[in-house]
Amino acid sequence: MDLQIEHLTLRLLSERAVYLPEQEALLVADLHAGKSETFQQFGIPVPAQVNQGTLTRLMRLCDRLQPKRLFILGDWFHSSYGLVEEVLEPWTHFLAQQAMAVTLIVGNHDRRLLGEVAELTKQLTVIEEMEFAGLWLTHGPEPPAAGRLTLCGHVHPCIRLRSALDNLRLPCFYWDRPAKMLILPSFGEFTGGYELPLSAEVTAFAVAETELVVLGSLPGQPLSP
Repeated sequence: MDLQIEHLTLRLLSERAVYLPEQEALLVADLHAGKSETFQQFGIPVPAQVNQGTLTRLMRLCDRLQPKRLFILGDWFHSSYGLVEEVLEPWTHFLAQQAMAVTLIVGNHDRRLLGEVAELTKQLTVIEEMEFAGLWLTHGPEPPAAGRLTLCGHVHPCIRLRSALDNLRLPCFYWDRPAKMLILPSFGEFTGGYELPLSAEVTAFAVAETELVVLGSLPGQPLSP
């Protein structure tokens, strides 16, 4: 689904990523690699396959779209407990095989881990926040000055849908028009989510398996499937 905002086309993907076709750039947020291993350290039985599932989904997106740039909008890894060989080695291999430029926008989880993944970060650019193609890329949803169009993560936005028969909680892209901010859903397989409200000035694009469901309206903003 394409979302046209000002001069930019943002392609919202059911894989919980954003693609900028004109810039050939792929954006993901909140992978939290190693989170299952972190839980395992505390005796909580979480399957380790969730890490590979997240990376496999990213690899498939890169193979399909062939982006020239990949931006990770923070929280690449979850904690130092998860920085084990089974987590780091696949990422080392993935980065070594890529011709695209990879940029990590530092998230709150990343900040305390950068020293521990110093060898891995030699294969990418690490920055606190940046402007790209008229977008302000950051991890948290603090609106920047001068009303710049912002893409961020951190919140893991979800929306709840209720009916007489169903009660669904779905990850979503959360477009806050007054703030000119699009909050991406978490890309990681095992990250949880935070429910955000709808209003007249907000649109949610809920991810329902391979489809996006538009909740709310976008006055003056054309959508294409």
